[in-house]
Amino acid sequence: MYQKRIDAVRKELAERGLDALYLTNGISFLYLTGYSYIATERPAALVIPIDDEITFMGPLLEVDHIPLRTSLIGRIRTYPDYPGQKHPMTHFAYFLRDLGLSNKVIGIDNLSGASGRWGYRGSPIVKKMPKARFVEARDIVENMRIVKSSEEITLIRESAKWGNLAHTLLQEFTSPGLWDYDIAMRASLEASLIMKKTLGPEYQAWRQGGSPASAGFRGQIGSMSAIPHALSTKVKVKKGDVVISGASADVGGYNSELERTMIVGKPTAKQKRFFRVMLNAQNAALAAFKPGAKCSDVDRKASKVIQKVGWTRLMRHHTGHGIGLEGHEPPWLDIGDNTIMKPGMVFSCEPGIYEPGFAGFRHSDTVVITEDGSERITYYPRDLESLTI
Repeated sequence: MYQKRIDAVRKELAERGLDALYLTNGISFLYLTGYSYIATERPAALVIPIDDEITFMGPLLEVDHIPLRTSLIGRIRTYPDYPGQKHPMTHFAYFLRDLGLSNKVIGIDNLSGASGRWGYRGSPIVKKMPKARFVEARDIVENMRIVKSSEEITLIRESAKWGNLAHTLLQEFTSPGLWDYDIAMRASLEASLIMKKTLGPEYQAWRQGGSPASAGFRGQIGSMSAIPHALSTKVKVKKGDVVISGASADVGGYNSELERTMIVGKPTAKQKRFFRVMLNAQNAALAAFKPGAKCSDVDRKASKVIQKVGWTRLMRHHTGHGIGLEGHEPPWLDIGDNTIMKPGMVFSCEPGIYEPGFAGFRHSDTVVITEDGSERITYYPRDLESLTI
């Protein structure tokens, strides 16, 4: 699988007249070689020449890690640490010259030559290599990742299965008087232990941090559910609360997305109305997924339902986004994205409505575009009765 992707990159390099591809995005490293690492202030790069071995350039602390994850990186070139007596970009320029690229045309995903995390500073690689010509080429790997292979979809489907378990436990454990973190940690731990036991000793998590399977609320409890990207809350769950949950699992580095709006206790008439409008909007979006449709079409269909009841002011975001190795990937279910849907594309579908001081209402499901339509691969119940605690 990885070799096929590298071959596809090299074919694209040849078509564009590029001698090599210089990548700084760690997700691209994982996608092309299976090697995943913790990105820090220490810059790292993957260089794929059109007709030579792949080279890793990065901190010394990765030298023993790489061979454990991949055999596709033929050369490993390291510097001691950042910022060091000699800056990493100076080392990178030397490494590139040693690879014979000093006066070549190099595609690059970031003209600085580094991901720029955690306070990193340094002269751009383009200034260190004045005789080389660097060409913006971040789209090469990004475009490859948009349509998923059958193997990738299998991993996302498996992620959805374990996310479903984690969410089942989350709902079971949710009760008035508990802090959302207590509920989330218990559900995530139990789901992860079952997942590991079932998948066996070969399973390992690929992403940094978090549980293999996870579920939680991210602070969207009660009136805080009206904050779509809340981080935490000080209050405990109480009777009458609207809570928005989320669940997923790391399978081969791939994600799924499952989110639900649940109500603790008997729903009020207002809560029922908001829930119904949200569900109708998601149903309209789900019906619009198909090959040949535009991403903007899905967003319009969902938005129209909300706008029809006069709640445009309660909308805070578009209908969804691509998903795979990252939680958010192109393309976007947005009125401004006219990307044509193709079989193998995978999206979240999550229109929402939010009234400050009252509550928010959002389901999210993972949808794959098929040859003749679409399939919702997250299968947790969506009706209000099933989601009343």
